[in-house]
Amino acid sequence: MEAKIEKENLEKILLVGVDDGTDSENFEYSMEELASLAKACFMEPVGVITQKMESINKGLYIGTGKVLEVREAAENLEAEVIVFDNSLSPSQLRNLQKETKKPVLDRTSLILDIFERRAKTREAKLQVETAKLKYLLPRLVGMHEALTRQGGTSGSMSSRGAGEKKLELDRRRIEHRITELTRELEELTGERQVQSKRRRKNGVPLVAMTGYTNAGKSTIMNGMIDIYVKDEEKKVLEKDMLFATLDTTVRKICTGNNRDFLLSDTVGFIHKLPHGLVKAFRSTLSEVLNADLLLHVVDCSDEHFKEQMKTTGQTLEELEAGEIPVITVFNKSDKCEGVLSYPQVVGENKIYISAKDEASLKALSELICQRVYAGYQRAEFLIPYEKGEILSYFMENAHILEREFEEKGTRLWVSCHRADQEKYKEWLIHGKGTVK
Repeated sequence: MEAKIEKENLEKILLVGVDDGTDSENFEYSMEELASLAKACFMEPVGVITQKMESINKGLYIGTGKVLEVREAAENLEAEVIVFDNSLSPSQLRNLQKETKKPVLDRTSLILDIFERRAKTREAKLQVETAKLKYLLPRLVGMHEALTRQGGTSGSMSSRGAGEKKLELDRRRIEHRITELTRELEELTGERQVQSKRRRKNGVPLVAMTGYTNAGKSTIMNGMIDIYVKDEEKKVLEKDMLFATLDTTVRKICTGNNRDFLLSDTVGFIHKLPHGLVKAFRSTLSEVLNADLLLHVVDCSDEHFKEQMKTTGQTLEELEAGEIPVITVFNKSDKCEGVLSYPQVVGENKIYISAKDEASLKALSELICQRVYAGYQRAEFLIPYEKGEILSYFMENAHILEREFEEKGTRLWVSCHRADQEKYKEWLIHGKGTVK
């Protein structure tokens, strides 16, 4: 738990944003979100300065006249740090700090700071440290004040407030550390893949929740656990804050009638999520890439939910997960104007719910089962012992209902895809129709 910080101890900051015409309709929203990110880093925005430009200033990001305005505003408002809404190049960062006489941060550094605070598992900490080191590497020169303000990373970089030490690290040492982290992450990724294969060897479908940060994914997970698992120790962290969940959690949801599924809770996305972080968390997001079905969880009470949906869609495309079937889950319907009732299923791919409502979660689980078991049938097979590869296939790709060892082979009662029933019809005793 993070210590409570009194308002008078919060770091005062000045927010700066540029509307270059590439995303004007979301510019105001992006600035509001930047303020939220800053607050999550225990900062207090005391002012906002914006500028419209056709093209970004390569040396200063903003215009020379605007730099003077930013400098004067920071002095008048007693802002200790200046925070920009976009990522700044190393030269822009150095030049801005020189001209404003203040530490300068960008949106990426704020997100990295939040990720660092939220990381709990070894894998998440390693991923955050890797991303942060890659971000810092080209920015070592001229970052003394900013690095002093920023928190340190895990391991050898652990040093909140030790900017001097960071500055002394040369390129070779940082690159060596990145190599070490990459090697350790590869080992953890291998372990994760083994665990994932073990979880799914009985053919239980994997359903991965994805969506914007703070949309309610963890609340849905805990609600499902309350109804179907009834084990408080299986619950995940649930908190009304940005990026409360960084680590992927997988739980088996047993709804009855042999219709189980694995439900995973993953890191949320955000507007302008740094590419380096998406790449760093790719192994953690492997549950999304391997999912049979995605739940795109949306906070429909948020006035910017359409923009948030667009961001999630773009990130999924970047992860190459755009072809996986999706159910859009409009959460927080109890707070959403225009939603007359919930749970409410719209077609095959949309549902309005409140994660705090048991009926909503049961309706959602029913919709999930309808989708992931749509092509499944119950069947009975007698597989000769010399056909061990077929037995292995069913063990890994079907839901095993019952198994008996007989003189002529292994008798299996399974829930499997109808295509598998046709493929292995030579050993089929009989099918029992579509799973209900």
